[in-house]
Amino acid sequence: MAGADTTERLRQFLRELTPKARTLLIGELERCMLRGEDIAGVDLVLQELRRVVREQREGAPRVSTSSRLFFKPLEPFLVDDHGDHNHPHRIARSSLVPLWTWIGRDLLPSEAKSLGEQISGALLLSNEAKAETLTRRFQDRVVAAFESHFAPAASDDRLRRRLLAQVGTPRTSEDTDTMLCVLKNRDRLAELAGHLPLRIGNLTGGQLDSCKVLIESVAAFDRELFPYALLTVMHRMAAPWQLVRLATKAAGSDTAARVAETPYSIAVTIVIADLERMVGELRDELRTGRGVAVSALLKTIHDSARGLRTELDLPISSTWGRALGVIRGKIADLLRAEIESMPGRVRQLLRPRPSFEIPPNSVLDPEEVADVEALVEFVGSCRYFANELAVSEMTQRTFTELQGFLDRGMQPLLDGVRHAGEGDRGFRQSQADAAVRLCDKVFGHDYAAMMGKAAEVARTTDRKAS
Repeated sequence: MAGADTTERLRQFLRELTPKARTLLIGELERCMLRGEDIAGVDLVLQELRRVVREQREGAPRVSTSSRLFFKPLEPFLVDDHGDHNHPHRIARSSLVPLWTWIGRDLLPSEAKSLGEQISGALLLSNEAKAETLTRRFQDRVVAAFESHFAPAASDDRLRRRLLAQVGTPRTSEDTDTMLCVLKNRDRLAELAGHLPLRIGNLTGGQLDSCKVLIESVAAFDRELFPYALLTVMHRMAAPWQLVRLATKAAGSDTAARVAETPYSIAVTIVIADLERMVGELRDELRTGRGVAVSALLKTIHDSARGLRTELDLPISSTWGRALGVIRGKIADLLRAEIESMPGRVRQLLRPRPSFEIPPNSVLDPEEVADVEALVEFVGSCRYFANELAVSEMTQRTFTELQGFLDRGMQPLLDGVRHAGEGDRGFRQSQADAAVRLCDKVFGHDYAAMMGKAAEVARTTDRKAS
């Protein structure tokens, strides 16, 4: 499919960038988003950047060419989350390796090995058509072999559970059901995808109507395909939460009870599950260190939570309303921990130290400086989304505290540089430089430039005195 090919080329390009280039790209794109600039595909690029960085950090297992081609029809239904989390009719990307291992070990071992060899030979000759034909033939064989393998377990739940346990994914029954349904209907779903734009910027008006018609034309062929048709559309959307607009359109109402009576109610469940996934991703990124497009992720979470609350009338007592309330509580707890830690981190970094505390010829740890700078920038980003995420008062208080500390604390740092000795000069200069970088995040470029000149004057005075 064209969309999957485009995404794969983008992912490959981002993998080939140096870590420094990726960091610079992330920072610039995030600033553009926060300034409200409309850049086509920025959300997709940032999403793929997060995925590439996570894969490289976590050492994701290598996937063979044959398995990548085999699972290609599943691309719209893959989700970057832990395999045990519930995402209706979707498969965690991390579950593909155990699925492929099971196919090659237990289901069709000889054919899987032969497929890999034949596909490698075809690709060496640049015969992509042959590789695709071989893959499709093997997909059909897997479907038939699975149905035959599990036929004796049709009326024996214990046997079925034992067979599924051999597959080895956390949600084996759901994963195998999704894989089989998509493989059996790959052509119909690919035809649906072929009628969609590569990127749906805003699902509204005529585009909303046409997507609804396409989804229902697929569902008319087989009702089992309805959620997969929804997810195919969602895969192309710049703002996946807008999937709920199909539900309100079908219900002719934004009332949760009316929406729940339609087949499109699954769209709301899918969006809430995806919002919970993003909150988990935010938690993981905050634990392992900022710098992987966290501000953009926070904006996406904010937009999704606000979209659900504005597009749907969700009573707190409803199932969806309670789920959204729990998620918003998790977001506030995550942000509270980060926001409240920020002033202390800055004070620890920049506090003036007596000379006996400073190791000779030392400087601030550059990684620590970058970490604190990213934290300050993150808290600054939180101000854009504070009202929806219930952290407005907390964010304002901590940011005001930071402004006061930098405003009062810059002069003692400059004095320290001006009167530094031979052993502590480098450390005090590194503190002043870090303070200037933080001033840029808090007060803006003009103020930071003024402080930078003051720091240079202090260094010049120090050199003359020496």
